[in-house]
Amino acid sequence: MARHIYSCPLRWSDMDAFGHVNNVVFLRYLEEARIDFMFRLAPGDGSPSFAGGSVVARHEIDYVRPLVHRHRPVTVESWVTKIGAASLTIAYEIKDPDQVYVRASTVVVPYNLAEERPRRISPEEKRFLQEYLAEEPAAV
Repeated sequence: MARHIYSCPLRWSDMDAFGHVNNVVFLRYLEEARIDFMFRLAPGDGSPSFAGGSVVARHEIDYVRPLVHRHRPVTVESWVTKIGAASLTIAYEIKDPDQVYVRASTVVVPYNLAEERPRRISPEEKRFLQEYLAEEPAAV
């Protein structure tokens, strides 16, 4: 199983009054990694995969340790834990080599924006996602 690796910069505005990255900001980090995974790395040049839209159906986040602002980016590792007919689950760890700050998962539903309804995962999307499918779900 492969993992998608995203290097996420920390911004000064990410900090809260307590001097660490605000809990809500972690959702933005997950979003950046997910978009990088699903869109920039979609199979094939000009592939329509994932381009038709998607919606988040669920987030689950465990905050393991506070992350303090620094100039060095944090790593977001992503992988797939479930592929259904019309949804997928992506797991994440926001981490440094020796420390995990957040473990999370997101249920994503491919969505047909023109028809305003969910759609099934295409065979091309499924093949792409299977490269990142974990043998067992991540603990969140």
